[in-house]
Amino acid sequence: MPANGQATDAMIRRHEVELNERTSAADAIIANAQDSERDLNDSERETLAGLRTRMGEIKNDLAELESTRDITEQVYARARQVDQAITTARRVGSTEVEYPSTGAYLMDYIAGATGSKSAMERLEVYTRAAAHQKTSDNLGVVPDPIIGGVVNFIDASRPLVNFLGPQNLPSATWYRPKVTQRTLVGAQGSAGAAADEKAELSSQKMTITRLTGTAVTYGGYVNVSRQDIDFSQPSMLDVVVNDLASQYAIQTETAAGALIGAQANNVELAPVAVGVAPSATELTAGLWTAVANVYAAVKGVGRVGLVVPPARLGSWGALFAPVNPTNAQSSGFNAADFGSGIVGSISGIPVICSPSYPVVTNHFGAVFSTAAVEVYEQRVGALQVTEPSVLGVQVAYAGYFTPMLIETAGVQRIVNLT
Repeated sequence: MPANGQATDAMIRRHEVELNERTSAADAIIANAQDSERDLNDSERETLAGLRTRMGEIKNDLAELESTRDITEQVYARARQVDQAITTARRVGSTEVEYPSTGAYLMDYIAGATGSKSAMERLEVYTRAAAHQKTSDNLGVVPDPIIGGVVNFIDASRPLVNFLGPQNLPSATWYRPKVTQRTLVGAQGSAGAAADEKAELSSQKMTITRLTGTAVTYGGYVNVSRQDIDFSQPSMLDVVVNDLASQYAIQTETAAGALIGAQANNVELAPVAVGVAPSATELTAGLWTAVANVYAAVKGVGRVGLVVPPARLGSWGALFAPVNPTNAQSSGFNAADFGSGIVGSISGIPVICSPSYPVVTNHFGAVFSTAAVEVYEQRVGALQVTEPSVLGVQVAYAGYFTPMLIETAGVQRIVNLT
């Protein structure tokens, strides 16, 4: 205890003596009234009130003194602990001791038992080392944050369908009129002869047939528990519906790509050695030949495009660098802008990258006209129904989609059959 602690003890003892004296005086006044079998008079009450006031002051003083003495003792005790820890650390070399092996611990244990002071100090530090608190010890208060949306790598852009432009699907079955024979106009008179005023003109009837379209239903459903919907973040219902819509987009894009890729009107590239990739000149020559064939089939109606799968981007993009010289046939492709959709153009013909277009050996894509291929669609969208008995929600996504081939020759595949 420091020197000033003696003064505190002395004051406590003096207050204790005074408290005893005040208590004895109060007891005497009360005893005197009791012996006379009477109540306290005004003078006695006033005296007792003064004694109580002083006793209260002594009580408060004693509480302050005792509190001060306790704090002082705690501070000096902690100071001694810190001083001892620093002194030990200087001798041991650290405030913590870790033994690399059981053998190292046993060596210090034996040395300490035989009188080694440094070994005893290391053992003391080791045994009183603070416990290491880790997050694994407090899983109950460590939150599990969820950052951002659900990572779902899926391409639902439908570049081929969007380029063709979906038309409204009118009913379960519909018909598309197509002219198969046209009228005939020619010079008056027989072939090769001079025109005769009364010679019969050319005549040929027009024949119109019809193509039949049938709605194909695409859809899927999932049964989601109410708990999964209420307790998930983001809502599992939204995640499921969005994924169903994406799958619908993939399936309909695949249907359109399969229809175009199945056509067998091939434009063969100039023969090259086996295993040798065609050059930019050879690909461009094949592209122009395909465009000419498409024009002959649809007479320039519609827009012309070249559809390729992602696996064939290397065959086209690598040959047309984005340097854009003045005499280039293409402004080039930039690999940093990769993705489905229109990725560039060659000779003004847009190149459409569709992840659902079929990959076929030695098949470099297909040139087509929007007049030769049409797509029809009517989306049902998302539907849901509640199942109270199992506390679930059954959600579905569906639509009607049909690609239609109007003119076979309006689709030309670019191939290398050598």
